Amino acid sequence: MEHETDFPDPTRITPSLDRLAENAAAVSQEIVDVDGFLTDLTTRTAVLLEQLRDVHQGSGHVLQMNASVMTTIQKAYAHLEETQASFIAGLTKSQEAGRLGKEVRSWIGTLDARNGAVETVLEDVQTSNDQIAAIASQVNMLAINAKIEAARAGEAGRGFSVVADAINALSSQTGVAAEKISDNVSRLEDWILQLKKETEKVSQTSLKLSTVSEEAQTQNAEVRVALDRSVSQMKLVRDDAVEADQALRDYAPQIESTFNTVRESAEGIEEAHERLHELVDLSERLVQDSIFAGGGSADSAMIKAVQERATQITELFEEAVENGRIAFEDLFDHDYRTVHDSDPEQVVARFTALTDALLPAIQEPALELDPRIVFCAAVDRNGYLPTHNAQFSEPQSDDPVWNMAHCRNRRIFDDRVGLKAGRNQEPFLLQIYRRDMGGGDFVLMKDLSAPIFVRNRHWGGLRLAYRF
Repeated sequence: MEHETDFPDPTRITPSLDRLAENAAAVSQEIVDVDGFLTDLTTRTAVLLEQLRDVHQGSGHVLQMNASVMTTIQKAYAHLEETQASFIAGLTKSQEAGRLGKEVRSWIGTLDARNGAVETVLEDVQTSNDQIAAIASQVNMLAINAKIEAARAGEAGRGFSVVADAINALSSQTGVAAEKISDNVSRLEDWILQLKKETEKVSQTSLKLSTVSEEAQTQNAEVRVALDRSVSQMKLVRDDAVEADQALRDYAPQIESTFNTVRESAEGIEEAHERLHELVDLSERLVQDSIFAGGGSADSAMIKAVQERATQITELFEEAVENGRIAFEDLFDHDYRTVHDSDPEQVVARFTALTDALLPAIQEPALELDPRIVFCAAVDRNGYLPTHNAQFSEPQSDDPVWNMAHCRNRRIFDDRVGLKAGRNQEPFLLQIYRRDMGGGDFVLMKDLSAPIFVRNRHWGGLRLAYRF
């Protein structure tokens, strides 16, 4: 009796490997999609963390500024209160001055009235003095007549003559006194008149001063109301500032706590991102191994196409070196020189002119192999892509956004996928990545590459990117 063998049926191995390759590709696709999500999340978290860092630092600065503002407000409020007290004291003195001004005005009015009365008295004195002078004149005439009559009487009228002389002398003295009194009264009247004029001027000035004082009192009252209101408002500002300062002091620890939480989350996301990168590499190796084992028939044609074209490029490069078209070391030139006024930056190397002449004949036909193919281009070990497909090699315009999509030749793509494609030395490398389509849209694509060697020295690789 024959025993059944334990070896699996060979006819069933290939489909299993195909499914393994497909499943590995699906896993890799999901991992790359999650990796892209984490990349976006890492970017947004980094932006948020930077903003929180600014807020955290700014909150401390705001606290310092607010403390300074608090001091300024406290001083301003104290000065305003001092100003209010000084103004009230000045207002009291101004009111007292107004009251005294009114008393002066009243006194000036009384003085003017009294001047009028004195003027009337002087008029009466002058009248009486005139009467005295007239009487003195009449007495003088009588004395003269009496003296004449005494002379006629002879010895008998001698005594009467003496009396007449005395009366005559008295009347003369009375007349002189009357004249002096009249002069004094006249001067006194002039003085009273001058005093009256000056009193009138002082009265007018006092009236104006009283009017100005009343207006000033009204304005001062309005100023006091405004000042009182300012003091009240400043007190509110001071109280609000105190509350704001306390709120800021309470808020600062919350900002710091939030900042620390987000920072820890960002570190966790970054760690997860790094571990996911390892998982991406592992999934790519899984896809790679499953295809090496004979699976992955869906990508077999693409693998063959990229390997064949990489071999053709190797042959063209070696032929160019042998014919002296380019020096061997120039083919490996990494001293990239910036193209003037390029945005985004374009660079050239000593081999750029050669790739522009040789590679289109190999890269352009590859686009016709499958409608899923997006581009086919060779990159050196640093991810430098000297010669792209014609549709991505337009002359640059003044619009950097347009240039980003249409002028992708002579650019360095040193992202993870680009560098791995340029530095891979395995027969082929199949990567899955998210291609940025602009506007926040991404599509999952496959990047298949095969290495390019020149005289057994690794130059770079040929990339063939296509959609699922």
